[in-house]
Amino acid sequence: MDFQALATDRLELVHIEKHHAASFFDIMSRREVTKYYGMSNLTEMNEAEKIIESFRQTFESGRGIRWGVVVRETGAFIGTVGLNNLNLKSRKAEIGFELHPSYWNKGYVSEAVKEVLAYCFGQLGLFRLGAVTFPENGASIALLQKLGFEKEGMLRGYLYQDDRSHDALIFSLLANEWAMSATKKIKN
Repeated sequence: MDFQALATDRLELVHIEKHHAASFFDIMSRREVTKYYGMSNLTEMNEAEKIIESFRQTFESGRGIRWGVVVRETGAFIGTVGLNNLNLKSRKAEIGFELHPSYWNKGYVSEAVKEVLAYCFGQLGLFRLGAVTFPENGASIALLQKLGFEKEGMLRGYLYQDDRSHDALIFSLLANEWAMSATKKIKN
C-alpha cells in the first residue's frame, strides 16, 4: 500500500518526516497534550525522532498509518491523526489524534478526522473504526460522539501511564453508520 496524502479546505494530511521532529516534540512534550494520551510527555528530541521512525515502520508493516496535520495557509505542523491496530483483512482499525494546544477549539481535529474517516470507509474499505480514550477526556469524547462514534463500554486497566493502569472507554463507528450520516448531510 502506498502512503496517501489527504487534504481538506484548511489542512494537508501529510507523511510525517524527520524534519517534523521539532514540531512533533513541541506538541508531545506538553503535559496538557499527553495527559490523556496513554504515554508520558516527551523530554528529549530523540524520543520524537524515534516515534516518527516507528510511524514509518508501522506503515511499512501494514499495521497503521499516521498523518501529520499541517495548516495549509501557514505550513504549520500542528499535530497528527492516524490509524493504530490496522487490519485490512479484518477491515478494522483504531483512530487516534493529538493537536498542539494553540490550535484547540478551532475545528482542526474534527476536519482532519472526518477526512481520515472518509478515506478509511471509502478507499481502504474498512468496516469498523474504534477509538480508545480516558473517561476524563471530555473533549475527545464529545468529538467522537459528534462524529457518530458510539460508546461500547469500559476497558478496565487498559492504558498504562504515570506508573499505573487506567481504565479506558472504547467507542466505535461502523461503515454503514458513516454512510447513513453522510447521506443525511447531503439531504440537509
